[in-house]
Amino acid sequence: MGVYTIGVVGDDAPIRELLTTFLEDEHYRVIAASTCDDALTLAREHRLDAFLMDIEINGDGIELCRSIRAMKVYRRTPIICITGQDYPDMLLSAFDAGADDFIGKPINLVSLLARLKSQLQKTDYYQKLERARQMLRRYLSPRVADIAEEYSETGTIPPPTERQVAICFTDIRGFTALSETLDPERLFASLSGHLRRQVELVYRYGGYVDKFNGDGIMAVFDGPSMVEKCCRCALAIMEEATGRNPEEDKLPIGVGIHTGRVMVGNIGSPEHFDYSIIGATVNLAARLCGYAQPETIIVSNTVKDAVASETGLGFLDPREVQIRGVSGMVRIYRLVVAKARALPQGT
Repeated sequence: MGVYTIGVVGDDAPIRELLTTFLEDEHYRVIAASTCDDALTLAREHRLDAFLMDIEINGDGIELCRSIRAMKVYRRTPIICITGQDYPDMLLSAFDAGADDFIGKPINLVSLLARLKSQLQKTDYYQKLERARQMLRRYLSPRVADIAEEYSETGTIPPPTERQVAICFTDIRGFTALSETLDPERLFASLSGHLRRQVELVYRYGGYVDKFNGDGIMAVFDGPSMVEKCCRCALAIMEEATGRNPEEDKLPIGVGIHTGRVMVGNIGSPEHFDYSIIGATVNLAARLCGYAQPETIIVSNTVKDAVASETGLGFLDPREVQIRGVSGMVRIYRLVVAKARALPQGT
């Protein structure tokens, strides 16, 4: 990190000047304030890395500490209080207001510097962990990230559970042939943009992306109206894929949807888990996607029965087909838009 900016707050001018000179000699940038109002203005107008605050400033240091800590940007910023009093009640009140440490008067500058460095190091470490956490969440679905955080405190692994879900698989048709004709950089950019829009629609309709399957996704919907949300999401994905700018690379997709019971839990080893879903429902949804022709959505009879009365959903071309890996014939339909309907605003 570069030069730290320290806010020195106190109504005792000699102490303020002493701290300012000392910290600047230690290569810190210092901004000083002599009143509570000035300190709050300073906090709003600058991004400070720590506060050295005389807790007795204007007789209202406790409230000043609480006000600074209440600002979102300073929830983790070190606040070191300076005091000439050693009253337990006052110290407890200051800690309750958000103070991190105390320095007594007369000030031992060596001790102050050591404590300041320690607090800044803790904050830097927290920020580093937070950045890593945010980056990891970009590689995980929100559902998986929430599960990991929920069980991180105890370290226990959640047991697998059975759940009713709706599953949507997407896949680009002819992707292998396309990859042989497009420049790899252009192909990567086209695929990335294509999948990004699919993911945005999945979350808009209340589902989550369980995994990326090369040139497609596996999306899961659960809870109330899950099958309807899944179908409408698939239609939105298809509309987006077929109505794109003609100057962009055309990536025709096929979609398969099925609903049923699955097992949800951790798969893998203690060193590397994948929190995912397995079962015949997943397999059939994947097979229906593989069966779908370019720019078509194929759904099972179970899906059709679950949402047949919903406005805006149409089911064409009913037929019995043999799906690889599935015993017996499977009745399928082609999902289409029967009537326009406004997109949901959230889940």
